[in-house]
Amino acid sequence: MIDIGLNLTEDQFLGKERDVLTRALEAGVKQMILTGGSVEGSERALAMAKKHEHVLFSTAGVHPHDAKTFDNTSAERLRALYKDPQVIAVGECGLDFDRNYSDPADQYRVFETQLSLAEENDLPIFLHERAAHLEFIDVMKQHPALIERAVVHCFTGDKEQLKNYLDLGFHIGVTGWVCDPKRGTELRDALQYMPLDRLMIETDAPYLIPKNLKPKPKSRTNEPMYLPHIGREIADIMQVEETVFFETVAENTKRFFKL
Repeated sequence: MIDIGLNLTEDQFLGKERDVLTRALEAGVKQMILTGGSVEGSERALAMAKKHEHVLFSTAGVHPHDAKTFDNTSAERLRALYKDPQVIAVGECGLDFDRNYSDPADQYRVFETQLSLAEENDLPIFLHERAAHLEFIDVMKQHPALIERAVVHCFTGDKEQLKNYLDLGFHIGVTGWVCDPKRGTELRDALQYMPLDRLMIETDAPYLIPKNLKPKPKSRTNEPMYLPHIGREIADIMQVEETVFFETVAENTKRFFKL
């Protein structure tokens, strides 16, 4: 199994990284991709990945929440990261109009810059979209060659949104949101229309711990060791035999990120 979204540099994991990775490996999660959400965060993610070659990889980008921090040096610092073979995607980047932590104008500007960086560096894109579905699609339609190399990370939408993404050619990343019996209803319904060859799985740890874990963990911190649970839940919804599910999703991930 490969976890395509792990925020191992977050404070919840400080000083616990080795234990988290040990538990993940024991659970069958053999590789993990660390998410870069800011320039500094991307640099930290790569530094951590370098300590665990062949197990950890990283992305490098600026989350829409942090678009306001993108200055004249940001693109050059990202370019430097893309030269390292353990940095395997541009992102996390996109649009988030849910709370507008950064002004939408800044979000558009920084998103476009990172799409250009993906083209320039011949890298796939790790995308974020929240409360900006149609606007996000409008931007991506201006970069049609990038869409098949783009994964919409942590998809939590409904079947109409999923079909929009699939029709354009996006890959989809699904988290433990699907394990939430209250908030995950629309996603569970949407996944009945999900083709297996466009799917990847992720924890987005330390966030989004699966709500239906039994016994319920004492800690609310999500970990990559819970990826098998998320995968089994999705396989059941999609009515795919578990071995076939995990093998296919892993192959999708290796092909997409060129692992």
